[in-house]
Amino acid sequence: MLMKTLLIDLDGVLNTYEGNYCEHEISPPREGAKEFLENIAKEYRIEIFTARDKNLAKKWLEKYNLTAFISNITNIKSPYTSIIIDDRALRFNGNFKDTFEDIRNFRPFWKKL
Repeated sequence: MLMKTLLIDLDGVLNTYEGNYCEHEISPPREGAKEFLENIAKEYRIEIFTARDKNLAKKWLEKYNLTAFISNITNIKSPYTSIIIDDRALRFNGNFKDTFEDIRNFRPFWKKL
């Protein structure tokens, strides 16, 4: 049985990123990230999506013992991805007017209002 692919953003989802981007360092994992990955890896193929250097992301996964759950690190959103988990995403509901309002009001969960 072919597993569905989840594309999970690194910064702001798996780690404690809160707008404090550093090119050469990745924030530590968010509490519960390892358990989350371990559980969903039983049913889904997991790819990490990041704009960061792939080698830096790979080292981060290794440092926190997360590589066993990850199939790939990419900066491409594949058309074969079943679900994308991202802290800066909106779900399009088929209505452009609603989406325009959602864009105006959008804030990532970690951004203080």
